[in-house]
Amino acid sequence: MTQPAAHEPHDEFLWLEDIYGTGPLDWVRGQNARTEAKLVNAEFAGLEAGILEVLDSDERIPMVTKRGSWYYNFWRDKANPRGLLRRTRWESYLTDSPEWEVLLDVDALAEAEGIEWVYAGSAFLRPPAGDPDGGYRRALLRLSPDGGDAVRIREFDVEDRAFVDGGFDIPVAKSYVSWLDADTILLGTDFGPGSLTSSSYPRSSRILRRGTAPAAAEEYFEVPADHMLAFAGHDDTPGFERDVAVDMIDFFNSRTHVRRDGEWVAVEVPTDVNVELHRNWLLLRPRTDWTPAGRTFPAGSLLAADLERFLAGDREPAVLFSPDERTSLQSWSWTEHYLLLNLLSDVSSRILVLDPAAGWAGRELADCPPLHSVEATGVDDEDGDDYWLVATGFLTPSTLSRGTLGPGAAGTGTTAVKASPSFFDASGYRVEQHFATSKDGTRVPYFQVGPKDLVCDGGNPTVLSGYGGFEISRTPAYSGTVGRSWLERRTAGGRGGVYVLANIRGGGEYGPAWHRAALQANRHRAYEDFAAVAQDLIERGVTSRERLGCSGGSNGGLLVGNMLTSYPHLFGAVSCGVPLLDMRRYTKLSAGYSWIAEYGDPDNPEHWEFIRTFSPYHLLQAGTEYPETFIWTATSDDRVGPVQARKMAARMLGLGVENVWFHEALEGGHAGASDNRQAARLQALSNAFLWQALTR
Repeated sequence: MTQPAAHEPHDEFLWLEDIYGTGPLDWVRGQNARTEAKLVNAEFAGLEAGILEVLDSDERIPMVTKRGSWYYNFWRDKANPRGLLRRTRWESYLTDSPEWEVLLDVDALAEAEGIEWVYAGSAFLRPPAGDPDGGYRRALLRLSPDGGDAVRIREFDVEDRAFVDGGFDIPVAKSYVSWLDADTILLGTDFGPGSLTSSSYPRSSRILRRGTAPAAAEEYFEVPADHMLAFAGHDDTPGFERDVAVDMIDFFNSRTHVRRDGEWVAVEVPTDVNVELHRNWLLLRPRTDWTPAGRTFPAGSLLAADLERFLAGDREPAVLFSPDERTSLQSWSWTEHYLLLNLLSDVSSRILVLDPAAGWAGRELADCPPLHSVEATGVDDEDGDDYWLVATGFLTPSTLSRGTLGPGAAGTGTTAVKASPSFFDASGYRVEQHFATSKDGTRVPYFQVGPKDLVCDGGNPTVLSGYGGFEISRTPAYSGTVGRSWLERRTAGGRGGVYVLANIRGGGEYGPAWHRAALQANRHRAYEDFAAVAQDLIERGVTSRERLGCSGGSNGGLLVGNMLTSYPHLFGAVSCGVPLLDMRRYTKLSAGYSWIAEYGDPDNPEHWEFIRTFSPYHLLQAGTEYPETFIWTATSDDRVGPVQARKMAARMLGLGVENVWFHEALEGGHAGASDNRQAARLQALSNAFLWQALTR
């Protein structure tokens, strides 16, 4: 437990910051029992089972990643709750029942080793040139012992389906790794005292050769301790092999370097310009307006330059995309010859295809229905111009299609490959988009999903969700669990639930300016936006204060925590998950220091003056009528950590607020769950609480 500075506000619940202490865990178990006694009953069991059926469904799309001629997938279901790493061939994948070759059974591994492993990803070694099968044999697997961000990295042989005897094996830590060659990796990890940043991430990347202990690895790239993290990786693209290092200064500022003649050469752009290297191309996305050589490139645009010419001093990039007030760039992806841009226009998807060989000439794909989310990504940027297309909507189950790009308007179009099933009857519902007016006059979009025959008399149980941070966009997406646990439920009077998603500032729905509008001292704008949506729902008669709940996790937990403390008159219930809530001490807890760029530094007196206005833990006041509140977290969350949730619930109870409920999963990491069973339990608890609070 970190001790407070003398000038910090009194905190009577610091003892709960001892995450694994006997006293705090006894308190947690007591609160869990209290909450479960309230929520877990026969109706809850049916709700939980229905959610788990969705999560475990064998009819879900097994999304794949192409490596050589194999298609890899990680899969969890009822029989394999911790999951299977597996692969198949394309012809088999096209069938209704692909023949999967199981490479690693994580449940069997957990049982054999006595550790509840959670699979967290892999990094494959490129096969030797001329491999007739294109097979990727060796991989570095990331395995978390508890679902947290800290992982053990182990070398795995895909053909032998076994960990390599004497292979690379990095102890549990927040580590980053990249293959340099078959016997060498670039590694960032906890190398001992002084090797981590203030954000708890590696501050150096080192060269580790096979048979060498991590402590003896050779220093390769290092950043100051007060930066967020250091990363060095090897680009193994044939003909463009190079080492690249990134100094992550904070969440939104970084410096990219390329290794040349034994030295690191910086890509000279402002630190808030996102940088990507792809073959000979340098892609740049400024987060604020950038004016090199007298020419201004607006925030959120995408630029391209030849890397060698740029490093030599040519600062005249081509403009691939320039945003407008309605349209933003969300992501991009390469095929062998083309660049795909995924855009949002008033939070509906658009996709552009650009051709570098034709001077970046572009055309739009016509596969994006309104009020839906559609994303295009290259299947294999070294092997043809095929692309995946994933489409989803609130009432439209996800579909996976594959298409082929060609010059001009040429191409085969897309062919449906897989489709998710319907988990609820959507025929009686409709999706609407509305705009609320925030306190400063800004139009804030939101989606409303509810019955076609919705009666707007204020009587509909409604849950409002949002995030509003880190330039993360919330877009339409099908959720069988939302359908079953909220839309299809009925009150005693026969009313169904209404689900609302708010696209507030702080997110990325309209690009970096939309995010920047709610940074640090302007954080209140995100909360004003969310409150404006709540007020609009009430004024339109969709719901009322007694029937309106809100739900959010992580930064979204901070969002709804501020609804609880600053807008209690708008909500009848609040579900607050894995949240930031103590903004005085958040930088001293888990990975909190890395978010100073988003929220500000509470140790800076000027910053604390505005931070304290959105620190729910410090905004609680005795005698206030707070809405019903459910606060949930996970002991093993090493990103936000469980202690802010604990302290918030404890302080509310200490103030005599009886309608606050707390639950802490004893495993599961920042997601609160490490398998489908835990996820179903968590979702059922939150939805049971909201339904109970809003329909009584």
